[in-house]
Amino acid sequence: MARTEKEQLNPLFTNPLEPYPGLTVDDLNRYLPAIRKADDIAMTPDTMEEGLFLADALDGLKRLPDNSIDLVLTAPPVSPWRDIGTQGRKMTLQEYYTWNNKWLQESQRVLKNTGAVYLLCGWRFSGMYHALLSDYFKVQTRITWRDRNAAKQDQNTTWFNEIGDIWLATKTGDFVFNSIMEVDGKKVQDSGATENISNLWLEYFTAGSKHEKGDLPEPLLNKIIRASSFKLSWVVDPFMRRGSVGVAVKNKGRRFIGFETDQDSLLVAMKRIDQS
Repeated sequence: MARTEKEQLNPLFTNPLEPYPGLTVDDLNRYLPAIRKADDIAMTPDTMEEGLFLADALDGLKRLPDNSIDLVLTAPPVSPWRDIGTQGRKMTLQEYYTWNNKWLQESQRVLKNTGAVYLLCGWRFSGMYHALLSDYFKVQTRITWRDRNAAKQDQNTTWFNEIGDIWLATKTGDFVFNSIMEVDGKKVQDSGATENISNLWLEYFTAGSKHEKGDLPEPLLNKIIRASSFKLSWVVDPFMRRGSVGVAVKNKGRRFIGFETDQDSLLVAMKRIDQS
């Protein structure tokens, strides 16, 4: 019997219960065998390919060619103690700083001269990211947006936080920024409607689909993608989570590479992007 026939007769899972929120048994049978890891990345400038990889951000970025990426769009883990350390203990602030420094240095290497980094973060580490980005990039601006999910994350006894920061940094002073943008489905010119391209975004972005669970809302991502990339541009998210960036990138006709260390999240991302 052929190997493919054996695989069809022996699925990986047969339990009818949903094994993970957002994934069915059929999904696992389909996507688990398709998982690729960092060792599977073998790209050159002439052999770039889209893909989602079960890989650490640093390991994945190291395997991408120099000057190959148009846009790095990501939100690093909001907690330095979660899903990062490998020593079974909490990561110190200095260790977190060093860890961020390494993947940002690799991001600078893979970014094209006309490329940009959009780094989304909360207020607690925003100053740290400003300093880190300044070491490798030209920081163009800080965007402040109204993040309704931020209030759910903070446990402050004073004013609750309802904003998020987005740092825009570029490799050089000659970078892609589309002067004609879409706001509420209408095209606007920066010179005639400056309020629409200001760095204060007070729009109430939707919370996204049930799969996102606090991940980045697609309207926000669409705004960034339209401004700083073109059709078929290469976009990387080193911390992919459940694939919200990838879905937005694919819907806008760009090419996507994503890295994620959590296998369940990767599988959800594979399904969402495959169906987008």
